[in-house]
Amino acid sequence: MLKPLIPQGEALRRAFEWLAEQGPCTLGTVEQASLRFDLNPRDEEFLLRQFVYHRGASSDTPFSGRRRTSG
Repeated sequence: MLKPLIPQGEALRRAFEWLAEQGPCTLGTVEQASLRFDLNPRDEEFLLRQFVYHRGASSDTPFSGRRRTSG
């Protein structure tokens, strides 16, 4: 049986809830949450995995998670 996803740590929990309320999540909103809730890099990476990489997101930055090739 799968357990519900509950992040550890008060700041991460608050950031997770805030992002869930924001609507479509982007790399920029995850970065904003990281700054707003003073998250460490590990917690920011957790949010990126949950909201951007797993669920998919429209990107508001040039980074797409893939390397660009010239040509």
